[in-house]
Amino acid sequence: MPASLPAADASSPPQAQTVTQLTTRLKGVVENNFSDVWVAGEISNFSRPQSGHCYLTLKDDNAQLRAVIWRGTASRLKFDVHDGLEVVCRGRLDVYPPRGSYQLVIEQLQPQGIGALELALRKLREKLGREGLFDAENKQPLPTFPRRIGVVTSPTGAAIRDFLEVLRRRWQGVEVLIFPVRVQGEGSANEISAAIQNANTLDPPLDVLVVGRGGGSLEDLWAFNEEPVIRAIAASHVPTVSAVGHEIDVTLADLAADVRALTPSEAAERVVPSSQDVAENIRNLRARLQNALVARVANLRGRIDAIASRPTFARPMDGIHLLSRRADELVTRLHGAIGIQIKDQQSRLAAISGKLETLSPLGVLGRGYSLTHDHSSGKLITAASQVTEGQQITTKLAQGSVVSTVDKVNPK
Repeated sequence: MPASLPAADASSPPQAQTVTQLTTRLKGVVENNFSDVWVAGEISNFSRPQSGHCYLTLKDDNAQLRAVIWRGTASRLKFDVHDGLEVVCRGRLDVYPPRGSYQLVIEQLQPQGIGALELALRKLREKLGREGLFDAENKQPLPTFPRRIGVVTSPTGAAIRDFLEVLRRRWQGVEVLIFPVRVQGEGSANEISAAIQNANTLDPPLDVLVVGRGGGSLEDLWAFNEEPVIRAIAASHVPTVSAVGHEIDVTLADLAADVRALTPSEAAERVVPSSQDVAENIRNLRARLQNALVARVANLRGRIDAIASRPTFARPMDGIHLLSRRADELVTRLHGAIGIQIKDQQSRLAAISGKLETLSPLGVLGRGYSLTHDHSSGKLITAASQVTEGQQITTKLAQGSVVSTVDKVNPK
């Protein structure tokens, strides 16, 4: 039985205890009476930072209990610890005075199966995965400079305030439309899916749609694991960003969305650029453009100077004089070639003339021979039988000709 605290004396004046004193007394009572306990429950909010210690919550239908597994004990575990795992734990209760809270320090852990929510989540994930709702090839890219952004979330939560604050700090001139919904509890999944469908019907259309809320337990985030929400996100024509929970929380909405942001604040960083980064990029591009233009001008100036220094441009008449001299030389060579050709042709003509002179009938006549023709027809007479007595004939001599009349014909 737990030890009871001593009752105050009603007759004596009240003497207040400090918070530290009261907490110290409670720490002693709790740790002395609960130094070795066995607890069964389902693991939720499990995390294991770089220190190696494991932090988690044990829960059942009606209560939750914070717990820790120190690194030495965690290193000896032979199975994977994760959310949804039903376990039986042995350990001791520990009070943490700075927070006034207590936790179970787990020294022994045994798995007892998968919790109902985790099992349902795995089955739905497998079902939707087979339908291709999580396939990477279906993901849409986010626009670089969105003008209209929709946000499906609770209008009173810290998530929307963080989102708008980061958005205002990073980029101006963006129109934000908030679709108010409940993000947990009965009926919240239907509200979220209906808001996503409504966001896809706007005219002019949205450039990007953010669906999210702050962190919480598996039960708190369950609306973002329900089938209507997942199908609405996967069917969205507007690129979607899932910003559900903290870094350790992964929902089916994260898998179906085009982009997953770890927090609503990071979602704002994902959907809009930083005005400072854009301004810096513009300055860098302007500097690169200026440097490129200066280098281009310098290169062109160098080419112009090189062309201007060539002899053709420095002494343009030199080329004309050179061409004129070459023309004179060609004319001289042409005249010489023509003279040679004339001499060759004259020599050939003289040789041919000599041959013709040798073969010419006039040359034969010069040696004492003559040619006789019929005077009237001019036909050459080569036989005595071709003439008759009294016929006039012409005899051509080497010099001149003689016309005569035939007095007698001697055929033999």
